[in-house]
Amino acid sequence: MNFHVKIAKSITALTLTAAVLLTGWSGTQEARAASNAVPSYEVKFLLDANQVLNSDGSLQSSVTHTFGINEPAARQLVEYFDTDGLDLNDSGWNVRFRKKEDKKKYELTYKKRFSITNGDIEAALTAANKAGFDSSDDNYKAEIDWGYGKQTLSFSNDKDQSAPAGLSLPSEHEALDILVDNIPGKLEKTHSSGWGKDTLKKSRAHGPIEVSKYSGEFNGLDTDIEVWPIRTADGAGMENLIEISFKTDSYSIAAANRTQLMSLLDSQGWLVHADSLKTNLVLERY
Repeated sequence: MNFHVKIAKSITALTLTAAVLLTGWSGTQEARAASNAVPSYEVKFLLDANQVLNSDGSLQSSVTHTFGINEPAARQLVEYFDTDGLDLNDSGWNVRFRKKEDKKKYELTYKKRFSITNGDIEAALTAANKAGFDSSDDNYKAEIDWGYGKQTLSFSNDKDQSAPAGLSLPSEHEALDILVDNIPGKLEKTHSSGWGKDTLKKSRAHGPIEVSKYSGEFNGLDTDIEVWPIRTADGAGMENLIEISFKTDSYSIAAANRTQLMSLLDSQGWLVHADSLKTNLVLERY
């Protein structure tokens, strides 16, 4: 081979190698960077128990008629697990153990929350991305909880365990063992490796609550009304927290129907002008 050709090829090879060394790392990083998660939406409002319930705790006929509810309520038992100091909740995590009467499985949910400020959903999704919750992780479902006055971004990891039929929960110790055995990696590594499991092991049951869930529809959207009998703050009695909700994958559908549902509830005198603090109430009162 001609000497000058050899020299030219050598220079070209060295140039390509240098280019790879200079640009390869950043290119690999860009290829690995996942986009923000794409959330679904759950619109939620609180209903005034004094206006929508009969004396026996069932929904009034005006409510069932409005939302096309034709079947009795489905029952479920729900409890949350956290430490006495609510360390999981303070770190943005909720751990839920649930049994539906008509299902032969226990449902485990590990949920991480991110706050949304001034309706800036994209900023919350970006913050979640930086924390490892992005579009590449299909173990978590991203959802915007959209209430009366605020929005919250959450990522839920759902698992299940076989269970006998009927409405019953395992013992607190057994339920906790199941939750610890199925703990997801992101919770396990919160703050430091092993923090999640160590904290969950120190947790106890808050609840259980026997929830009645009615299924209906609003504007063609599946719509649920849940009645949660929760211990009062002084522990002397019970009060009913009632939540109406629908889900959709579309922001525009969520926004438009949220406005219409709010207007309907308000016109009937059923709407509570406040956001639901259901999970916090259960954690604090049990």
